[in-house]
Amino acid sequence: MPSPASFNRRRFLQTAAATTATTAVAPAILTGKRTAAQGVIGSGDHRFRFDHNWAKLPEPFSWQITHGVAVDPENNLYVIHEGDVTKPGHPSIFVFSPEGKLIRSFGELFQGGGHGVDIRVEGGEPFLYVAAYQQAKTFAKFTLDGELVWQAFAPMESGRYAEGEASAPAKVWGRDRFLPTNFAFLPDGGFLLADGYGAFYIHRYDRDANWVSAFGGPGDGKGTFNTPHGIWVDTRNAEPEIVVADRAHNALQVFSLAGEYSRTIEGFGLPANIDTHGELMLVPELVARVSILDRDLKTIATVGDDMERVLEDKNTSGGFGIRADASRWQDGRFVHPHDACFDANGDVFVAEWVSTGRITKLTRV
Repeated sequence: MPSPASFNRRRFLQTAAATTATTAVAPAILTGKRTAAQGVIGSGDHRFRFDHNWAKLPEPFSWQITHGVAVDPENNLYVIHEGDVTKPGHPSIFVFSPEGKLIRSFGELFQGGGHGVDIRVEGGEPFLYVAAYQQAKTFAKFTLDGELVWQAFAPMESGRYAEGEASAPAKVWGRDRFLPTNFAFLPDGGFLLADGYGAFYIHRYDRDANWVSAFGGPGDGKGTFNTPHGIWVDTRNAEPEIVVADRAHNALQVFSLAGEYSRTIEGFGLPANIDTHGELMLVPELVARVSILDRDLKTIATVGDDMERVLEDKNTSGGFGIRADASRWQDGRFVHPHDACFDANGDVFVAEWVSTGRITKLTRV
């Protein structure tokens, strides 16, 4: 295996931008038509120009449900989409320059299951970590040029999975199945992997990708989960903590680095993942908004909120029909943010769980 990890890509960006990061002084929720019409959403220190179609794919490529985003030390954006399983030669990962130009693509092995991406710098070299669900049911590590370093499957030694789940994974869902969603990186060089759609456990691995232990599992909260979809190691305070986006509980759960439950932060709309930059934490919520939190995990800004309209659509149609009807999407408002990350400048990229795929760039004003 390559050399041990020193720090992850979001922590890299947090350090690089520490001198420019700002701290909000008051809550801000802004979705007004006048401001959106001017191309700006947010308020105070958290105002952004929005571009809902920043990442454009040239022919012959096309999006199939954008899922995850990550930024490397050169400020290039990596986007993973679910991909069409009937197109095995179609890449699931696309890389865009800071100017929005497609510069490379890879990841055909994840077609039909592409989900989570993150970047960590190890021994001075950045690597891409990928989680895939559906029939792929795997996680892997790549160089940024797309060379496979290693690939792994369900940790059968955990005792949580059905027979054959690692050796012959099939497109079967359940609490005894492996459907990984996202990563977080530990200070000791190891990493955490959230089985957000499968067994609902958080798996701990060492720096060589050997399984160590697990915590969580299905339950009603306070240390157990209902779709632990996103995960993050929050180092903004003196004592680092693990923060889990417990999606179907509409909450964040906080743990010590040892995996001991600490507290629950409620009030979200299906929180999907987490990122930090300077003093700020970013939480994309599937129910139509992106929230910004301070170092005490208090929401200080909400951007692009269209929760009321999207929930009304769900209640009247029996599902999120709006995700497949772009004619009903409104400028400056989100539909289903599935992942989001900061870049080195404090700008934000948002990947949405919509049928055509959508990558929005929020540029700080």
